[in-house]
Amino acid sequence: MKMLINVPETVVADALRGMAAAHPELTVDVENRVIVRRDAPVADKVALVSGGGSGHEPLHGGFVGPGMLSAACPGEVFTSPVPDQMVRAAAAVDSGKGVLFVVKNYTGDVLNFDMAAELAEDEGIQVAKVLVDDDVAVTDSLYTAGRRGTGATLFVEKLAGAAADAGAPLERVEAIARRVNENSRSLGVALSACTTPAKGSPTFELPPGELELGVGIHGEPGRERRAMMTSREIADFAVDAILDDLRPRNPVLLLVNGMGGTPLLELYGFHAEVQRALTERNIAVARVLVGNYVTSLDMAGASVTLCQIDEELLGLWDAPVRTPALRWGV
Repeated sequence: MKMLINVPETVVADALRGMAAAHPELTVDVENRVIVRRDAPVADKVALVSGGGSGHEPLHGGFVGPGMLSAACPGEVFTSPVPDQMVRAAAAVDSGKGVLFVVKNYTGDVLNFDMAAELAEDEGIQVAKVLVDDDVAVTDSLYTAGRRGTGATLFVEKLAGAAADAGAPLERVEAIARRVNENSRSLGVALSACTTPAKGSPTFELPPGELELGVGIHGEPGRERRAMMTSREIADFAVDAILDDLRPRNPVLLLVNGMGGTPLLELYGFHAEVQRALTERNIAVARVLVGNYVTSLDMAGASVTLCQIDEELLGLWDAPVRTPALRWGV
């Protein structure tokens, strides 16, 4: 496979150096693998820290900035960051009002963030944690006990980040993050496997003419494989799978997310089918986001995430945000 890299061993460091050069509003510690908003710590504000394996960009580093994360910790490709990174990030952004760790439900992430929380508290930093587990595809997987954390991570980081920027205390920011996760569900579909730089070849076998329904963001197996389906058929499958687990009484936020290798031409066409499927099932959509936000390297495919909202959450969604990957109201 051809890749725009130097050598696999430096791919994360090279990306961080490039991010630092492109975004002077961030402080990027390439050696220690920590990305921090340059004005941190922000006085009298709860800080949000998240992180995970690289390869899912713009998650998480692309969401650092006013209105979202205070800091992010990138691990190696598809590998959890280590506790030292998380403690360093928490110390850099803590203003004395506490730090919320946003953790996707993958075993390595959970264990390392738990250890980091203990270490940070030993240093006098108040820490709360929220686990994101929105994927309805499978209950347990190779990487998780329970549901996987996927597209709802963006919703949690945006809405909790807006609450923190508005001056909410740690307990309130944590409660909002939990409420967002509890009201969010996702399902992903792969049309091709992804390729890690270290391996240089597809991470799993997906025969020509087949797709994986319910794939994870590391290429984990989903619910089933089928012969290739139309965009309309995939949208119906994804929406029905989500609505089997979540029956929204209120309007929803909708994320139609590319997995990294799908052109926007296809994503917008798929979004049209998802909107049709939701309309036919009497689900009102309040806000929409279409694009590559929670990716899996070069995987072709998409995921759908719904979050049931109320007026408070809608106001937090519309609140200004200024990050490399998400920006409005400023």
